Amino acid sequence: MTKVPEIAVIFWVLKLLTTGMGESMSDFLGQHSVPIAAAIGIFGLWFAIWLQMRQREYRAPFYWFAVMMVAIFGTMAADGIHDGASIPYAVTTPLFALVTAAVFWRWYRSEGTLSIHSITTRRREGYYWAAVLATFALGTAAGDLTAIQLKTGFFDSVLLFAAIIAIPAVGWWRFNMNPIVAFWFAYIVTRPLGASFADWFSKPGAQSGLGLGDGTVSGLALLVFIALVGYVTITKCDIQSEVRVAHVAPQSSPGLVLDAELE
Repeated sequence: MTKVPEIAVIFWVLKLLTTGMGESMSDFLGQHSVPIAAAIGIFGLWFAIWLQMRQREYRAPFYWFAVMMVAIFGTMAADGIHDGASIPYAVTTPLFALVTAAVFWRWYRSEGTLSIHSITTRRREGYYWAAVLATFALGTAAGDLTAIQLKTGFFDSVLLFAAIIAIPAVGWWRFNMNPIVAFWFAYIVTRPLGASFADWFSKPGAQSGLGLGDGTVSGLALLVFIALVGYVTITKCDIQSEVRVAHVAPQSSPGLVLDAELE
């Protein structure tokens, strides 16, 4: 059975929410204790992925808990490399882009598809979560690159990434852009978009923010997150249809996978 949700509006809302929440929570924890933050990030990620991998089908609380912990850990990883090793975002951003590309290349070489509708085996789920983690780290570095290193400010970064995410949306809607490419393009960009939103609300005015604080933004985002996950858990409105999953069931030809996805 499929282990991921259907791609609908609620999916993108929750994805943006987790990216912003991951940014603010990571910053909040790091400001109080780096060792405790690292312990929460590492153990929380391991525990969340362990729980998710034990499920036989998509279950919203486990899946979105895993996404939330990936968001927190991905932010910590990107910021830790930048701050701990003093490597500029102009270097870490292309570095994480290469890591992300390598994960996608290995995934496609092994399975013949990158479709989110094909996550029906343990191996494919492993590739999926590796890709999710890589895209979160990439998005964190890219967002901080534009907002901090290039000094565009958080709100201008929101506008920039909102314009960028419109590319795959319009491309898929009007110009027959490959849906798999469009999905992962948008998925990557949601990370810097959501993180820029969170930073704009939480960071002080001296840093081009509104000054609400990382703790306040984290708490509010968590409440909304719990409410939305509760909603999809009860209504089951984000469960993929069996027909769609059957079209991309594991089989031997990569070409057939792509054709089925485009139908």
